[in-house]
Amino acid sequence: MELSVVVPTLNGRDRLAGTLDALANSIPEAEVVVVNGPSADGTTGMVREREDVDVLVEISDRSVTAARNAGFDHASGSVVAFVDHGLAVDESWAEAIRAGLAEADVVTGPTHRPRRAGAETETLETRTVAGREVTYFNSGNVAFDRATLDALDGYDEYLEVGGSRDLAHRLADSEFRVEWTQSMAVERTYGTDGGEPQRDWEWKYRSLAYRLAKNYGTHPTVFRRLAGHAASDAVGALRDVVHRTTGPSEWLATGRDVLSGAVVGLKDGLSARARDRSRARNPHGASEQAQRAVSVYDWR
Repeated sequence: MELSVVVPTLNGRDRLAGTLDALANSIPEAEVVVVNGPSADGTTGMVREREDVDVLVEISDRSVTAARNAGFDHASGSVVAFVDHGLAVDESWAEAIRAGLAEADVVTGPTHRPRRAGAETETLETRTVAGREVTYFNSGNVAFDRATLDALDGYDEYLEVGGSRDLAHRLADSEFRVEWTQSMAVERTYGTDGGEPQRDWEWKYRSLAYRLAKNYGTHPTVFRRLAGHAASDAVGALRDVVHRTTGPSEWLATGRDVLSGAVVGLKDGLSARARDRSRARNPHGASEQAQRAVSVYDWR
């Protein structure tokens, strides 16, 4: 197995350094590709001083989907893994990938997040959507047989969020198998979470509507799922109003963001479905962008 590990990063120099240390200690034979967004914290200099990175790709786009596709473009391995900065692999990680890909096309595992009361670990998540069995994967800890990513043209760069969820739907439609294995675990240490990001309601629903419409068209499930998510979030936001953690005006503004995001996402998703009627369902894929990189440092 020729393994390439792609690590996207943006203003995460110290967290990236920890991930690179773990890769060098656990699987020194792997090809390591770092994709750096427009960081302003000295990430470029830190990576260029290391001897355990094979390729550094500098991009101007802040989107993680663009970063993953850029890493895929420059990785040479027959297996391409994606690991988020701030995560640490161990010696069993590569063997878990090898064993998983012997049985499936994609292999993924949990992230252990230490907490003062004990470790928190993700579990397998599956859904049946319009009769399709979808297995979601851990976006920060996943490995693909290269031919699988080629067949689906990588990630959809329209999506600023939800790119991995979209890819899971497309994998299911193309009957690629996703294997979840506990032995492919990665560790997130204290101090690397960076706090909870502020939720962008408009992009949440734009992404959700886009990927549902693109993958399922106007199937009734699309509208049921959108309505179900919206109702659940509306109740949660209304509860905040009752508890006076937010005001009524904020609740109404959130509703407007949800509605506008869903409308735009549905329109763009149906347009994308019409543009690419193949199983790839990816009119904004890796092959569509001729040049993502601003600079490439290749030490292979």
